[in-house]
Amino acid sequence: MKKRKNFRPDWTESAPQEGSVRSIVKYGDPRAFKHPSDGWVAMMKREFSMSDDDFRNKTAEGNEMLVLKKPVTLKEKHIAAIRAIVGESNVASDDYSRVKYASGKTTEELMELRKGIIREVADIVVHPRDKGDVAAIVAYCNANSIPLTVFAAGSSVNFGVRPVHGGVSLVLSTHMNRLLELNETNQTARVQPGMFGPAYEELLNHAPESLGARRRYTCGHFPQSFEYSSVGGWVVTLGSGQASTCYGDACDLVISQEYVTPAGSFKTLDYPATATGPKVNDIMKGSEGTFGILVEVTMKVFRFMPENRRYFSFMFPTWGAAVDASREIMQGEFGLPAVYRISDPEETDRGLKLYGIPSFVDRYLVRKGYKPMERCLCLGTAEGDAGYTKLVAAKIRKICRDHGAICLTGYASKKWEKTRFTEPYMREDLQDFGIQIDTLEASVTWDNLHHLHQGVRAYIKSRPGTMCMTHASHFYPQGTNLYFIFLMKTSEVDEFRTFQRGVIESIVKHGGSLSHHHGVGRMMGPLMDEHLGREQMEVLRALKRHFDPNNIMNPGGQLGLDLPEEERKKLT
Repeated sequence: MKKRKNFRPDWTESAPQEGSVRSIVKYGDPRAFKHPSDGWVAMMKREFSMSDDDFRNKTAEGNEMLVLKKPVTLKEKHIAAIRAIVGESNVASDDYSRVKYASGKTTEELMELRKGIIREVADIVVHPRDKGDVAAIVAYCNANSIPLTVFAAGSSVNFGVRPVHGGVSLVLSTHMNRLLELNETNQTARVQPGMFGPAYEELLNHAPESLGARRRYTCGHFPQSFEYSSVGGWVVTLGSGQASTCYGDACDLVISQEYVTPAGSFKTLDYPATATGPKVNDIMKGSEGTFGILVEVTMKVFRFMPENRRYFSFMFPTWGAAVDASREIMQGEFGLPAVYRISDPEETDRGLKLYGIPSFVDRYLVRKGYKPMERCLCLGTAEGDAGYTKLVAAKIRKICRDHGAICLTGYASKKWEKTRFTEPYMREDLQDFGIQIDTLEASVTWDNLHHLHQGVRAYIKSRPGTMCMTHASHFYPQGTNLYFIFLMKTSEVDEFRTFQRGVIESIVKHGGSLSHHHGVGRMMGPLMDEHLGREQMEVLRALKRHFDPNNIMNPGGQLGLDLPEEERKKLT
């Protein structure tokens, strides 16, 4: 008798047609796919009460050619003037370009695009060739009150690239995407803002061959969007990478920046430290294009020594034990791991099932007291000098064992590392069957971690048939972040929007930050006044008035800076 094969849904396997809505919705390489595993399908059928038949009824939304019924309203004389600055080939006003460069990767955006709902777009898309072009464009737009919205990689998950007031979408990644200088003496790199992560890291890793350097280097910054995010985007959104516990967040990596603003251009000084008053260099980090446009950035780089990397993974008996051990590791002052992650019980349990943990391993863990829906997985690496990584790994191993963890070798960490940048590819497959997956994250101090974790999970789980997986992945001596992943079955944008905004409000209610590393954009903007308080927001608005007196830079709610009073505190 033949063994029956597992049912597999009809996952999309072909690149979307050029010019289609789908080609904008799709994440990453048009020809690359990562489909949910059999374990994922079984889990979704169970959690969402779905059958094989439900997975046979694929909703192939977005395959039609994109048609935009929004005429260009910018006067022809302005378009001609901008063409004269950058050249005819670097200005586009076709429907596809206007939508593509107005779209990020927010789940809500993708749901709407698939249904043919197109929100705000720019009148024209402009690809500056260099910082001289940027300065000329900003000056012209400022003189004529033309809104400018900056676009680099388009991986924003908070409506950060949406041109609310039309005008110009300024695309920095087309031409301004080079590593300009590697300074080995200072161990810094000067980079254009539109350079994508892989190209930057590749040059640094092979610096002797490509740049004539003495050593190999690494950028140290690896967000999940690494393959499709830009160096400038990391800086202006205060991003964080998967190895940030060791190397630091994007704001920690910046030495100096050069900006073009309506008020004028400037470059901050590249000293390692100064005592010359409040630092404009720090003020510009995280400004999300509201003050001006980042045209160059000097970043720290680090020696690349992959041969010394040590992998580790542990299983803790409880979430409390995992948190306590992690705090001790971060406060131990013996050095820090590069990658370090702890998954809560639900994420651990679902992860083990999805990755196909052998039944004998599961039975062994249970016999040892590591019970399903209680146990917690820890993954990590130590990087740097050989002696350093040996010490850090040994100290972590002892602390984890002191808190009841069992060592799982480095296998789980190596397996996670191989797929760490490809998880977003699954979202397209899930949306084909009316399943939404989204993430929200918050910074939290150690003493409030459990309150935030329990409170937000309670809200998410209050909706029947909703999964919630949580991990912490960016650590500091004073706290960490909590990264909430939720899956729900719905194709209704309004239902998703209401629930997702409720998660944000629950995070704030339970003492988490509005964002840890996804930035603010226009999604979180309405809550910024309540979150930071009137005085801090008035400081930011004063800076906005100085740098951008005519409010042309990313207007329409970015960072909540130009929202009317009645729209603040309200997530619409």
